[in-house]
Amino acid sequence: MPDLSQPYMIMAFDFGTQKMGMAVGQSMIESANPLALFPMKDGIPNWDELLKIVKQYQPTLFLVGLPLNMDDTESELSARSRKLACRLRHQTNIETLMVDERLTTREARDELDHYQAQGRGKKLAADSIAAALFIESWYRTPEGLTP
Repeated sequence: MPDLSQPYMIMAFDFGTQKMGMAVGQSMIESANPLALFPMKDGIPNWDELLKIVKQYQPTLFLVGLPLNMDDTESELSARSRKLACRLRHQTNIETLMVDERLTTREARDELDHYQAQGRGKKLAADSIAAALFIESWYRTPEGLTP
């Protein structure tokens, strides 16, 4: 469990087999900013490129979306998401937590529509907005996440 009295630079990931949404946030100001989509090859990132991005932002905490079914069961995608989280932690030694991502895609699409209506959503994708929503959910209930 993170020490909530300390500031965190958070990096969140919305795993996908073809692309991965990413976002960063700073706990001191409770920001959450979507980043460009990261390409995946059958669910596997180019680790050299991903680690360059991690080094650029210097996060102190990772949040990885856990795609659960509505009945709380896990799927093959859940296992692959957990594997990504495990590899992130192993490669970087940065604390990594899983976030229940149910219904975030719908919420992210609604937010993307809002961004596009304001003329700001051309380079954003729902997957990266979903990753930003993971960060926002951590601000509200950090104790509700699992390693």
